[in-house]
Amino acid sequence: MENILHVGLDVGSTTVKIIVMDKEQNTIFKDYQRHFSDTKNTVCNVLENLIKMYPNNKFTLALTGSGAMSASKFLGVEFIQEVVSCKRAVEKYIPQTDVVIELGGEDAKIIYFDKSIEQRMNGTCAGGTGAFLDQMASLLHTDTAGLNELAKTYQTIYPIASRCGVFAKTDIQPLINEGAAKEDIAASIFQAVVNQTISGLACGRPIRGNVAFLGGPLSYLSELRKRFIETLNLTPEEVIVPEEAHLLVAKGAALDSLNTTPITTEELKQKIENLRVSHDNTTHPLEPLFKDEEAYKTFKERHDKAKVVKKDLKTYEGDCYLGIDAGSTTTKLVLIDNEGNLLYSLYGSNEGNPLKSVMNMLKKLYSDLPEKAILRYSGVTGYGEKLIQTALNVDLNEIETIAHYTAAKQFEPDVTAIIDIGGQDMKYIKMKNGAIDNIMLNEACSSGCGSFIETFAKSLNLEISEFVKEAIKAKRPVDLGSRCTVFMNSKIKQAQKEGYTVGDISSGLSYSVIKNAIQKVMKVRDTATLGDHIVVQGGTFYNDAVLRAFEKIVGKNVVRPDISGLMGAYGMALLSKEQYESNLDMEYKSTILKNDELDKLEIKVTHARCNNCENHCKLTINKFSNGSIHVSGNRCEKGAGITTNKKNLPNLVQYKYQRIFDYKPLEEEYAIRGTIGIPRVLNMYEDYPFWFTFLTSLGFRVVISDKTTRKTYEKGMESMPSESVCYPAKLSHGHIENLIEKGIKTIFYPCMPYSRKEYEKADNHYNCPIVISYSEVLKNNVEDLKTHNIKFLNPFLPFDKKNLVKKLMELDEFKEYNFTKKELEEAADKAEAEYQKCKKDIRDKGTETVRYIEENNLRGIVLAGRPYHIDPEINHGIDTLITSLGLCVLTEDSVSDKTEAKRPIRVVDQWVFHARLYAAADFVGKHDNLELIQLNSFGCGVDAVTTDQVEEILSSYDKMYTLIKIDEVNNLGAVRIRIRSLLASMNKRIAKKQEEKADGDYGLKKKIFTKEMRKDYTILIPQMAPIHFELLEAAVQESGYKVELLRECTQHTVETGLKYVNNDACYPSILVTGQMIEALESGKYDLNKTALIMSQTGGGCRATNYIGFIRKALKDAGFSNVPVISFNVVGMEKMPGFKLTPKMIERMIKCVLYADLLQKMLTKNRAYEINKGETQKLFDEWMIKCKKLVRKSTIKEFKQSIYDIVNDFEKIELDTTHKKPKVGIVGEVLIKYHPFGNNFAADMLEKEGAEVILPDFMGFVKFMATHKITFNSLLNTNKTSAKISKIAIKLIDILEKDSVIALSNSKKEYLLPCNIWELEDKVKNILSIGNQTGEGWFLTAEMIEYIEHGIPNIVCVQPFACLPNHVVGKGVIKTIREKYPEANISPIDYDPGASETNQTNRIKLLMTVAKDNLKMKLKEKAAIEKENINTNTIQSKNKLIN
Repeated sequence: MENILHVGLDVGSTTVKIIVMDKEQNTIFKDYQRHFSDTKNTVCNVLENLIKMYPNNKFTLALTGSGAMSASKFLGVEFIQEVVSCKRAVEKYIPQTDVVIELGGEDAKIIYFDKSIEQRMNGTCAGGTGAFLDQMASLLHTDTAGLNELAKTYQTIYPIASRCGVFAKTDIQPLINEGAAKEDIAASIFQAVVNQTISGLACGRPIRGNVAFLGGPLSYLSELRKRFIETLNLTPEEVIVPEEAHLLVAKGAALDSLNTTPITTEELKQKIENLRVSHDNTTHPLEPLFKDEEAYKTFKERHDKAKVVKKDLKTYEGDCYLGIDAGSTTTKLVLIDNEGNLLYSLYGSNEGNPLKSVMNMLKKLYSDLPEKAILRYSGVTGYGEKLIQTALNVDLNEIETIAHYTAAKQFEPDVTAIIDIGGQDMKYIKMKNGAIDNIMLNEACSSGCGSFIETFAKSLNLEISEFVKEAIKAKRPVDLGSRCTVFMNSKIKQAQKEGYTVGDISSGLSYSVIKNAIQKVMKVRDTATLGDHIVVQGGTFYNDAVLRAFEKIVGKNVVRPDISGLMGAYGMALLSKEQYESNLDMEYKSTILKNDELDKLEIKVTHARCNNCENHCKLTINKFSNGSIHVSGNRCEKGAGITTNKKNLPNLVQYKYQRIFDYKPLEEEYAIRGTIGIPRVLNMYEDYPFWFTFLTSLGFRVVISDKTTRKTYEKGMESMPSESVCYPAKLSHGHIENLIEKGIKTIFYPCMPYSRKEYEKADNHYNCPIVISYSEVLKNNVEDLKTHNIKFLNPFLPFDKKNLVKKLMELDEFKEYNFTKKELEEAADKAEAEYQKCKKDIRDKGTETVRYIEENNLRGIVLAGRPYHIDPEINHGIDTLITSLGLCVLTEDSVSDKTEAKRPIRVVDQWVFHARLYAAADFVGKHDNLELIQLNSFGCGVDAVTTDQVEEILSSYDKMYTLIKIDEVNNLGAVRIRIRSLLASMNKRIAKKQEEKADGDYGLKKKIFTKEMRKDYTILIPQMAPIHFELLEAAVQESGYKVELLRECTQHTVETGLKYVNNDACYPSILVTGQMIEALESGKYDLNKTALIMSQTGGGCRATNYIGFIRKALKDAGFSNVPVISFNVVGMEKMPGFKLTPKMIERMIKCVLYADLLQKMLTKNRAYEINKGETQKLFDEWMIKCKKLVRKSTIKEFKQSIYDIVNDFEKIELDTTHKKPKVGIVGEVLIKYHPFGNNFAADMLEKEGAEVILPDFMGFVKFMATHKITFNSLLNTNKTSAKISKIAIKLIDILEKDSVIALSNSKKEYLLPCNIWELEDKVKNILSIGNQTGEGWFLTAEMIEYIEHGIPNIVCVQPFACLPNHVVGKGVIKTIREKYPEANISPIDYDPGASETNQTNRIKLLMTVAKDNLKMKLKEKAAIEKENINTNTIQSKNKLIN
């Protein structure tokens, strides 16, 4: 008997683990090594060691883990999907498990063990993983084990963002800077990981039953486990911590290897050799940073010119000035003389205690300061400025942007742009006429800051200097893209496997850092806007590789001062000198503490709660022995006891909040119809006065949920199905829970597609997709609604009296109340009057405030956002922060009635709340003493449209645009900087009293496609669905237009799209715009004879606005003269040169029917063909024929060709002895058809052994045609349009009839074209057909149709943060699984920054589950057949006997 050992290797994101088992499956050897990103060699070494230990054995071998895919390919051994290995091990060693929570180095997973296994994995963000904990520990100058020790004795937990390691830093840094206890910070970091895992991964599926904790961090960190156990309320019996939990996945791989063929040591040696020399080429090198040594020398010489004059302090006599910059992670100190020469400087890490590090630096300065040097004035800037000014009696404090500008001006008097990249913050200061015009700070992502490079160098065991040296010499820099820093690591691993050197990677990284800065933070589309005098600063630019990458990408030489890391402190020293000189008191000496006073300074830290408003901020109070007190943690200045001398400045955010919700419900004895609850969410911040009055006058006691707090969010965390939906939507889960806790049995939260049209010329008056129908998500995901038997009323309702009354009379859910028409009409009249009065009150208050500002010579800020941004938990108290700085606060709707935007504007003005933003921006533009700050929720897709438009309006009036992104994270440090900078810029502008006023010319000058252009213009069509658009091109050409389809789509297309489209826009708009601009830049087309065409649906989703994105891109790229044609059937933009004729429509319908049919033929036959390639060949032949038939064919010829196609494909021989799992693809229309858009998902599924089913495009067309019919039935809108739509659907059905017959006659079991009315019925008990935006209810219906036709495996593809998909995709999966337990659905996000490894893993997991389920099904079927045969045999025997 051969001695066979079973080996499992788990190649993780940071380590390689090996398990060796004997034939009884006992573990005889285990090992665990960090691979420092060199996976290939580490795997080789581990396997060579295995041969040394067991030279005479044979092995079965399997690899698993995120880093194993490519290694297993070159070794030629089995690759097992990680989750599968985990499943095998869990079933064998801990079978009682219900849920597994596993945290790895860069991945976090939750696996639910149920009928079908369901796995959740982090997609586009790596917050809350092992790498995240390492980053956090380094901030506290410890390691993860140290964090664990600290957390054991914590007292309080602070809210910390775990969405992103970098933001967690921005939450932790102030806590450290303000003296919070390290123990508390450590426990808070662990709690952040727990919250991230539950809200970001569980996505609406509660974690119940026995929970097993796996992976490194959860095995070693008892306190992290404890936070999970407490948060999930687990009993000791429910907690499973297997021994050697980190090795469990490797054990699973070893178990899986049992099914593979054993190999000898000789064979294994050969395999190791193959792996060592392997090259895997998926990445493309970039241009080297320097051509040769000579180029580097010239570069060095040029940069050596930007030097500050240095003098020797030891021999200095006379006045000197001190500047201190207390940054987020470092402290800088600079001393200058009367000429601005540098006498002395210090730079060091603040070791988490800014005050202490400044005190140490001062002591060092005092010990070196000669007697005759007189310290005249001192100044401080940076994160810790207030604390240090208070503690040390510093003379002057100034906001850091002004300090940086002052320093930059010293090196480059005409500076046009300042870019500052620090450890974890990036700033871009744009100058205009010598004043600050705009400031951008990284708010949502810090990929590309200095600390990222540092962390990375550390992971390679390199010093930064080595890292730079290698980068400069590199000849093939790797293109690492510009994405989340933690995920960039997977690109880096890939590059290492492909044999790129450390230098190639470090130079590639330098490019990435800059790309990120330019695209994500600075949002610069065209580098020309930076001007010709660019100053770069911040510690990161000491790195020559990063500096050179910046110059190469921007295409300009820049100035890097030799003190680029000290610029804040240097600017502060210059400002101190200026201040001293302007004070005219030449005897003055700085009040900053002297050496002996520093020794005596004692600091006492206490904590308290501020009770001055409902924010109840947690305060850290530092009392100093010099009698001064510094309070931090407060959102505004009230907690510090500082109130502006101008008592109670107007704050319309607070006024509006009171005005909207200050209603007193009926006493119970008068509530004849009982109590009804309304959640304080989303559009209720607009419509509550209406519904309260309406329901109260019908005799209901109306109870609203409590004010939002952080607890509200935590309460609803378990039922949120989408991690990327906006914070206001996430909060609504907690509000529903709150109403249930109050004992409310009926909850009213209707779906409202439309609001009131406030501007005649606006294009439409939709609500945003989330506001319209988020109540559908709540209905499908909040379990307590079912368990407490709550009546949840969420019908789609019209918002006008006549139709509302009619609708409520018709709806079944209101029948029990026996409303009469008369009382409904009266209630509606009262509600309308109150609604209008409330609006009028807010507008009057606006008028009054504007007058008050003018009369008292004050300044005001319009805090513009959505109605729900007035919630203090959502805006984090920004309004009180503004009033504490001495400014009045207005809301967008308090001024939006006083002017109207100049229409047409560039974007399609389709949403009501956003039309107000445009009017408010116009109003602010015309008023010198007002500025506008726009609030935007992270993940708000609609704002990708509005933010650019608001900025255009403001800049046309020469106003600075400030956008503040808000979400769960409530650190206001960056916000304070931006508001103070805005103030500074405002003061400067008013002081200059500009002579020439900007005229606010922002209206759209549309380039019209005329009849004349039709003759000789080439119209470019973007690729959206390869098979369909190939035929569409022929259909449009035959109608007399010169059209050309843009077939190519590459990584360069995406880069171009990112350059010209707002990066928050959805992926399809980035792809489409990228294709168009790339074509125009290619030089292939005559720019004076080229037009573009884009479809418009006219619905409530962003797709209607792609044309707006394209026009902005054209303008930014310098192609304003290229016309854009809108292709739509709803009568939007008319273009005289392009007409939809009946003949053209007929051709288009034919092309869609052909493409749908050919798509079916291709995927079905290709999956099972005996002669490989036969299907593709026949498909290509028919594509050519169909193009001809689309151009010219009679109805008879068309019908015949349908049968011919099916008959021809029927002849292809198939081998169906091995059944393949069927996998359907559903989702956003471009992403599901465009192979590049979904990373070639269909090809990948086929490779993994699936039969892929793609949906018919005609189904989507029919769904679009139902819009008018649905809205007429739900909201009593337009009857005529509804009739026309019904006829259109009938005509399509008639044309589709032959396809249905031909397919039904085939023996190949094709899925037939859909019957739209049947689908409508199927979906009704999951969600309302009122869900029309995007793919709407049709997406849900497609999933149900697949499952009911034996296609239980579904990939649901969507662009990251696609709004409708939160509702109709991710939002319904839970309900579909409850109704169809066999459903195996994997939602996958696609966007330029999503991790491909992650997408691949999800698809592989889906396939593993699909194959397992199919095996089970076939087994059951065989068993039943066997049973039947046996029964029949017994019966016939009995017959014979009888």
